[in-house]
Amino acid sequence: MNTIRRVYHLLGITVVMLALAVTATSCGGGGLEKAVKKAFIDGDTTQASYEKICAIIKENPKSYADFVTESGDINVEALGKYINEVGSQLRPPMTWDITGYGLKELTLTVYFERSGSMTPYDTPGGGGQLKKAVNDLINFFPSKEGTKINIVNDNIYPYSGTVDSFLQDRNIYESTKGTGNASYTDFKLIFEKIIQAQKPGNVSVLITDLIYSPQNTADVSVEKILNEENSVATSIFKTYKGKSIIVNQLMGDYNGQYYPYNGAPFAYNGKRPFYVIIVADAATIDRMNADEAFAKFLRPSGLKNSYRFNQAASELNFKVVPDWKDNVGRFRQSRDEQHTLTHCEGDRETGVLCFTIAANLKPLAKDDAFLTNAANYTVQSQSGFAITVRAIKPDDITNNNRAYLDGMTHLITAKGKFASSRDQLSITLPNQFPQWISESSSTTDIDPAAPGFATTTFGLERFLQGIYDAFSAGNDSYGKIVIKLED
Repeated sequence: MNTIRRVYHLLGITVVMLALAVTATSCGGGGLEKAVKKAFIDGDTTQASYEKICAIIKENPKSYADFVTESGDINVEALGKYINEVGSQLRPPMTWDITGYGLKELTLTVYFERSGSMTPYDTPGGGGQLKKAVNDLINFFPSKEGTKINIVNDNIYPYSGTVDSFLQDRNIYESTKGTGNASYTDFKLIFEKIIQAQKPGNVSVLITDLIYSPQNTADVSVEKILNEENSVATSIFKTYKGKSIIVNQLMGDYNGQYYPYNGAPFAYNGKRPFYVIIVADAATIDRMNADEAFAKFLRPSGLKNSYRFNQAASELNFKVVPDWKDNVGRFRQSRDEQHTLTHCEGDRETGVLCFTIAANLKPLAKDDAFLTNAANYTVQSQSGFAITVRAIKPDDITNNNRAYLDGMTHLITAKGKFASSRDQLSITLPNQFPQWISESSSTTDIDPAAPGFATTTFGLERFLQGIYDAFSAGNDSYGKIVIKLED
């Protein structure tokens, strides 16, 4: 009887082990897991190692179906999550950002606005900031192969020259004179055509002053036209949830006639804002952000302000640094739960508990001034923790902390009085409609002597708020860090 029981017991174990093996293989176990662990342990988190991992998947796509797209390509996002899940189980935990490796060669399409209010940006006597910005976009895009240039106003018209002739043209508005109807710009038609024309891997850029100027607006009130452009923007983008838009604001010399809304044209010589608008699939922009080859393209020279619409929250990699000069009080890192601190105890004299988190904030694609401003974060805890944020410097990394700081970009120091047996520190970077857009917007542009005329754009806030509203659902934060605290 005991023998029979032992046989059944062994059979049961065998079945369970087989089930576990099948499960592990279907979600990336076996040879794939070994290859990932080897890359981490050998410190070989390079593209060559990534390609070896991809080869394992491609050799047996049925077993690794979770990491293969319908078209047979590697699902970089799913594979990246799996790799970091494997890395999180190592001691110390390790991370690997593979997003840049999955980037295919992209194509660029430029849409250059030629309206009456745009031509004064590129006069022979000006500084040529606008033309330089366009040329830089083309020059700093990794591949010129397949680059196309269009002229836009009442419609979209192919540029008659070549990419090289466009780059060398010192008076591009004179060269394109007569193209389309320069008396107005049909943004609804232009944006819809830009998005509808995009194929996988295409990146489109619109160079514009972003002043909403449709036909037949005589005697239409300012408030009505602002409400109209807000609704138009929302209606355009709400059906394209997979797209993402970056609005870059730059400044350029303006010398010529300016056409205000409901006012007489006047001559103006001074600075004016213009905009470089990048449109692509959200996943494409995510991968471009992860690839240094696109850094100068995404953040052009002379950039004053920038905001990305439809940026999904990123899963942030972070680790508490157990031995750091700013740490105060006591705590231990849980062996069972990642991102949990146990045996927490404030300083005996002050009651203060202070610990430092090393985080990789690169996926957020924000400049350091934004990331190091603690006012941009929302911090929640029962113990009233406050934070400071700074970039990691090369001399911060030592042999003792290398395992925690390697691959990380910033140090977040949390300080508070641990006042309960259990607490949770939540640090969120909210995705809010940016203040600079409101500050760069005006509701009247009839007086060039008015304060702010040189730095504002008529109706800008309403149009961009419409885009924000189209994408805002579910995109209320860029990323979150949560640390559990136990006594």
